[in-house]
Amino acid sequence: MLFAAIDFTFLIPLLVFVGFVGAVWAVLSMISNRNSRAQERLVRMSRPQSLADIDEKMPKKERFHGVMETAKALSKPLMPGTELEQSALKTKLANAGFRSDSAVAVYLGMRFGSLVTFFAISLVYALPRYGLTLGALKWIVILSGLGFYLPNIILWFIRRKRQQEIFLTLPDALDLLVVCVESGLGLDAAMRKVCEEMKNHAKIICEELNLANFQLQMGRPRREVLHDLGVRTGVDDVRSLAAILIQADRFGSSIAQALRVQSDSMRTRRKQIAEEKAAKTAVQLIFPLVLFIFPGIFVVLVGPAAISIMQTMLKPQ
Repeated sequence: MLFAAIDFTFLIPLLVFVGFVGAVWAVLSMISNRNSRAQERLVRMSRPQSLADIDEKMPKKERFHGVMETAKALSKPLMPGTELEQSALKTKLANAGFRSDSAVAVYLGMRFGSLVTFFAISLVYALPRYGLTLGALKWIVILSGLGFYLPNIILWFIRRKRQQEIFLTLPDALDLLVVCVESGLGLDAAMRKVCEEMKNHAKIICEELNLANFQLQMGRPRREVLHDLGVRTGVDDVRSLAAILIQADRFGSSIAQALRVQSDSMRTRRKQIAEEKAAKTAVQLIFPLVLFIFPGIFVVLVGPAAISIMQTMLKPQ
């Protein structure tokens, strides 16, 4: 009761001041980093031509260098402790389309930053209204938990949407791949042809095939490239396609025949999925019928009769 009687509105100007100071500090840090990078470029330009050329050929990652460093610093408290957990998180991020080496650090940094942001919002909202009571603690826990799990929910949505698009565009890509292989093209040339023909309406699957082609050109074994393709997409059909191509390459069987068998099995599986969804429709319609349609029909059919009965019963004898 003592804490409930205390007015905590004086904390709002303090929190605003702290936020303003933090924003100014962030802007000054960005300016100082930019100046330091400019000095580094001037030093590089003043070197001999050979060293300058070597520096120019090195990959440049200066655009978001400050953001990456901040995200890595924030991600340390949430970094998984084992290699297995880190690998699982990298796989999830790759399924969502984030394949950078710093993707894990950036994601965990965003998660920690979201937690801190929602925690500050909960303090600003709950303390002036409820004080140091159980109600304020409830709002702080709810908003902080929402901020902690919000990046995970967004990642799940992006990952699911991307896998759904791959699942929907894979049959066309596989049919075109079968046609190209049966016409005499090799697997690498067939994948390039599929990417050229479908790059406008199937961007994600073409991006994955282009990456696999690039890895093959760099000299990686085809078995590893196909396995990484299945793991990177996270789609069961792509995994089964990669497994069949790996077996065909290992045993020396016809790739065209393997692709034809995979195409037929995929059509059968999709037909079964459609039949399963059609069979579930009758059960799924029960709930909207009972909740929304039957009450309206009941009111329309029984309502006039009920009104007549009530009028007859209330009429004086």
